[in-house]
Amino acid sequence: MNKTRHLLCALGLAGASYAALAQAPAAAPTPPPPLPYGAPVSLDTARACAKAAIATAAKNNWFMVVTVVDTGGHIVLTERMDNTQFGSVEPARQKAYTAAAFRRSTKVFEDMIAQGGSALRLLKLPDALPIEGGLPLVKDGKIIGAVGTSGGSAQQDGVAAQGCIDALGK
Repeated sequence: MNKTRHLLCALGLAGASYAALAQAPAAAPTPPPPLPYGAPVSLDTARACAKAAIATAAKNNWFMVVTVVDTGGHIVLTERMDNTQFGSVEPARQKAYTAAAFRRSTKVFEDMIAQGGSALRLLKLPDALPIEGGLPLVKDGKIIGAVGTSGGSAQQDGVAAQGCIDALGK
C-alpha cells in the first residue's frame, strides 16, 4: 500500500512537471546581430543631416542642437539653432555618442529604463544618455555615425533626429 502511494505521488509529480513544461512559453527569439560599422560619416553628409534635423525643428517651432558623430563617437558637426539653450549642447553630443557606441536608438534605452528592475543598470553606462533623440546613421547596411538632438521634449528630439534619417534615406 505504501509503495503504491509513493508510486502514485511520483507519477502525479511527474505529470505536474510535464504539464508545467508543456505550458512554459517558448524562449524569446534571438535578436539579429547588430549592424557592423562602416566608413565614418563625411562632413557633407553630417551637414545634410543637421540641415534636415534643423528644418524639422524649425517647421515645428522648436529650438534644437544637432550633433553628428562618426563611428568612433567623435564629433563631426554640432549646430545650435539661434535661441536654443546652451544646456542642450552636451545632451545632443551624448545622445549621438550613445547611438553610435551601442549601435541603436537611445529610445531603446529610455524604454528599457522605464521598465525598471535590472534595466536600471543602464544608468551607469559611462557617457551614455538613455533619452530619445539619438539615432545611428546607416549607409549600405553599415553604421557610419549617429545623430543626437536636444532642445525640446524627448519626443520632439526624436522627431528632429528622424528628420535627418529621412533626408539621408532619399
